[in-house]
Amino acid sequence: MICSLLIHVLLRRRRCVGTVLLAVLALPALALNLQVLGPDGQPLGLVMVTQAPMKPALVDTSDHGYSASGKQQQALFETTRFTDLRGSVDLPGAKGEFRLRLRKPGYKDLNVALGDLSANGRLKMMAEADPRALAEQRPSNAWTATLVQGIPDPEVRKQFLLHCGFCHQQGSAFLRRDRTAQEWSESIQRMLRYGSRLSSQAQKDLPALLSAHWKAVNANPALVPPSTPWGAPLARATMRELPLGDAFSQMHDFLAHSNGFVYVGDNLQDRLYEVNPETGTYTVYKVPPQPGDQLGGLLAGRLRDFPKHETYQGIHSLAESKKDGHIFLTPSYQRRLLEFDPKSKTFVAHAMESGFYPHTLRIDARDRVWFTLALSNQVAMYDRVTSRFTTYDLPFRSLMERITVKLTPFFFKLIGWGIPVTNWVRIDGVSTGVPLPYGIDITPDGTVWIARLHTDEVVSIHPDSGQVTMIPTPLHGPRRLRSDRDGNLWIVMFNESAVLRYEPAIGRFTTFDLPVIPKGSDTPYSLNVDRQRHQVWVTGTNSDSAQRLDIASGQWQFFPLPRRATFTRDVEFGADGSVFLSSASFPSWHIEDAQPTLIQIQPGTP
Repeated sequence: MICSLLIHVLLRRRRCVGTVLLAVLALPALALNLQVLGPDGQPLGLVMVTQAPMKPALVDTSDHGYSASGKQQQALFETTRFTDLRGSVDLPGAKGEFRLRLRKPGYKDLNVALGDLSANGRLKMMAEADPRALAEQRPSNAWTATLVQGIPDPEVRKQFLLHCGFCHQQGSAFLRRDRTAQEWSESIQRMLRYGSRLSSQAQKDLPALLSAHWKAVNANPALVPPSTPWGAPLARATMRELPLGDAFSQMHDFLAHSNGFVYVGDNLQDRLYEVNPETGTYTVYKVPPQPGDQLGGLLAGRLRDFPKHETYQGIHSLAESKKDGHIFLTPSYQRRLLEFDPKSKTFVAHAMESGFYPHTLRIDARDRVWFTLALSNQVAMYDRVTSRFTTYDLPFRSLMERITVKLTPFFFKLIGWGIPVTNWVRIDGVSTGVPLPYGIDITPDGTVWIARLHTDEVVSIHPDSGQVTMIPTPLHGPRRLRSDRDGNLWIVMFNESAVLRYEPAIGRFTTFDLPVIPKGSDTPYSLNVDRQRHQVWVTGTNSDSAQRLDIASGQWQFFPLPRRATFTRDVEFGADGSVFLSSASFPSWHIEDAQPTLIQIQPGTP
């Protein structure tokens, strides 16, 4: 019977090819039961088995390569499960032709061919012995861990991870290849235009260090250490990926809406995806530019050499009003706030008179929209009742910083004109001039909290008095933060591979190191708190993972993701407890298969 079909794969050894070639596995939409064995014929547990369509879904690409606005499309899921300790795994049915990929650290990837099917019912994986192939299996964090030798100064190394790791992974195959010092210098200059604040001294020192380091590691891949082991609870988990957009998209942030849809913003193409996570259908809504908008918005020079983008506004963050279900979006390239009605499918733009770079937003219990203005060192609040904005200025560290922040819009105009501002504006090691208020959340008592990334602080704003309080963090790089049900804050420390809990009632910080190997090698971009289950989910942005902390027990669980170079920036939860992430690398062609996806994790019952 098909529902109990077992597959056996006969491997052919080849001198240069380490895996069986992909082929079609065409079966009716019934459950598939597999058993996986190791080279010794014994059951092989914790094998990642991914079932994917043989061909991508046929979707409308009439609008500059993307689906026409308002026209529903049907995407096809990719499903991943892990074998249990008996080597067994059950996969859901899939209609049409599909393929299987088996992956496990220390073993050769196995791709199933139709001609390999036989009645004895087993798949067999072979061990990998080649040091280079073993190193290439390991995620970016294992590669960047080697920078302890290449960049021996820990402060410079943290600065490099903070300012050169916020768009894409630094240890991926695209970044660890051999480059000359000149090539590294040119890349760094481009990243500075994109928003990096790497210090002027590091700009001079790092190109030669990075060139020498990656040359040495590529010549001796055994230097790359083992990465985080996979745990037995993975056998209960199911992961589903839904391909969205293309190699020129950036699925930055998203929202799990109370109507059951997930809304994903393409930051580079000004498109909002309305996704049904149950069926895989989705509809794209193109965000209309306002009269007078220029390509690239107020930061027109930032992406002048990016090969394809339709960025007039730059969708960044999303939040839902509990009052009417409207979705608010920050367009980071404009001075405005966007509002989307998911019923009428229409957008409204709320213009602002000041502020620069609307970033992350949340909506409070009084239906007021709060968001950070990252490059003007402010926080804004939009009152939906009065249709008015209020801005809160955050303290500057010095007079020079005040002047620099005020001149930021002018600097971006210079960049747009092709004038290399970084040649005559010195950047120090603490990013003076760009304090960067970043993540934001609201505790149950109504207090607004902000993480200020470059100053190593969290900020509180009293919603009634407007009083601003600055609180230093004991670690570097507070990026995004969320409140738990008790009013405590959870904060990712981006270049510290850690999460902080801050208890406002007693003013205490507690450090939770991420459960990655090598220790201290991850760069968590974001987190969210499942208040119902009292759990914190963290993006393993540099380790191709999601990581879950049970608050009560203090126990972590590590979830490896199916695609390599999966750079994640946001976490949301479904009503059933499932967890959503998106692969949001910039550029997306860094991702394995060059395909960004919406990812759903169903962790399973303990």
